[in-house]
Amino acid sequence: MKRMALIGKIVESGVVAVIRAESKEQGIKITEAVKKGGIKALEVTMTVPGAVDIIKELAERYKDEDVIIGAGTVLDPETARLCILAGAQYIVSPSLNVETVKLCNRYRIPVMPGVMTVKETLEALELGVEICKVFPGNAFGPSIISAFKGPIPQGNFMPTGGVSLENVKDWIKSGAVAVGTGGDLTKGAKTGDYDLVAETARKFVEAVKAAREK
Repeated sequence: MKRMALIGKIVESGVVAVIRAESKEQGIKITEAVKKGGIKALEVTMTVPGAVDIIKELAERYKDEDVIIGAGTVLDPETARLCILAGAQYIVSPSLNVETVKLCNRYRIPVMPGVMTVKETLEALELGVEICKVFPGNAFGPSIISAFKGPIPQGNFMPTGGVSLENVKDWIKSGAVAVGTGGDLTKGAKTGDYDLVAETARKFVEAVKAAREK
């Protein structure tokens, strides 16, 4: 799928599921539950044991489905390349690493680096980044998006960290094109309640849709 089409799907979905787990098996179970709940953008973080193998397995499993598999917590271009070779369709980083962005551009893979300042945001835009990940979002709250949009109205922002069902509408209304959520979304997995994970995913999708309509 073309780069801009993938970015369009991420924005359309509105929610990127940040998948952290203690094992490969748990990671796959969380992914299945999130997908069942209607979230189409799945981000497997590099903190999950066997993360690259999970990405490879999921990319193959969902190759004919309306789901996009990405890699998160990517700190360097070497890891980004491994993930891309395994089938990752987009890359997410907690910070702005210029070489990682360049590598993703080389292969026409969407990349969402973390930013916390206007300076970092402008540098990301100059490198061709379409969506900047505001991280950690809970360090500022939703007002950071509208603050960024003042001097940089052309920027697209996706907060991650601190996004919950209680505040997701505030993030969207502040101007976020999508949100990334992990702990609040997948907390049911800690007790093996994957039905709760799926239900929470459904609620996130509905909350984003409702916030966009009002």
